[in-house]
Amino acid sequence: MTVRRLGAGLVAAALITPALAACASGTGTAGSTPSPTVSASGTASASGTASASGAPVAGDAKQALLDSTKEISNGNFRFTLAGAGSTAEGLVHQPSQSAAMKIAIGGPSSDLAMKLDVVHFKPDSWVKLELSGPTADSLPAIKQLNLGKYQHLDQNRIKGNRNLGFDFEKVDPAGSAVLTQGITEVRSTGTGAYAGTIDVTKAAEAGSLNAATIAALGTQAKTVPFTAKVDPQGRLSELVLQLPAAGQTAAQEIKMTYSDYGAATAAQKPPADQVVEAPAELYSLFN
Repeated sequence: MTVRRLGAGLVAAALITPALAACASGTGTAGSTPSPTVSASGTASASGTASASGAPVAGDAKQALLDSTKEISNGNFRFTLAGAGSTAEGLVHQPSQSAAMKIAIGGPSSDLAMKLDVVHFKPDSWVKLELSGPTADSLPAIKQLNLGKYQHLDQNRIKGNRNLGFDFEKVDPAGSAVLTQGITEVRSTGTGAYAGTIDVTKAAEAGSLNAATIAALGTQAKTVPFTAKVDPQGRLSELVLQLPAAGQTAAQEIKMTYSDYGAATAAQKPPADQVVEAPAELYSLFN
């Protein structure tokens, strides 16, 4: 059994791939004054205006959200991801070239649940893994995986692995900049609050949704409802995707939050006496 066969929609992102499985909401309240609704082409509805060239205009809601993701690229923030029965929280600290994330996939009622504590401190990476549930006991490699210690990862074996690796050139765990590029319609719903639709067909690249989920949405993937919030400095603080039901998959909410911009601290390396080298079974689980 591999992680991909677990079917968790936000595994890729939850494992701190800076490309979220992840990930559950806040919506703004519309004011009494109609707000501009701007399409991706820059055209506006009767409630607002856009420039004749289609270029963003001052105060344009889409441009505000595009700008809101710029601070993320500086790599100094905390974040949370939630959705599809999974949660993650962590930090990125570019000044120290470190990052950390705690992930929970599934719960007490799941056949197989997973908890991970992932730490990256360039050039090293560690993961502490806990598998539980009825199915966990049947895994042949359970004794090699549930070690109760941090497993040191071989960088040569995780290079390019979207589950276990971390690229400090692409530090956003959810790929919010890519997601906001896909906005097809957006309106302001209050101070620092927005709502609209996003074309998530590029979200697999962002890391927030896996390709199978996007494919299952079909044409609905082009107009996924979202809400967003920015802080007083105009930086993205929350992005929520409302995924419609698709096939046998129920409707679900994917939520990501950002905080402590510029104020995150370096990740903590695990104590030496709590570290072992990762066994082959670990790499097999995430391939």
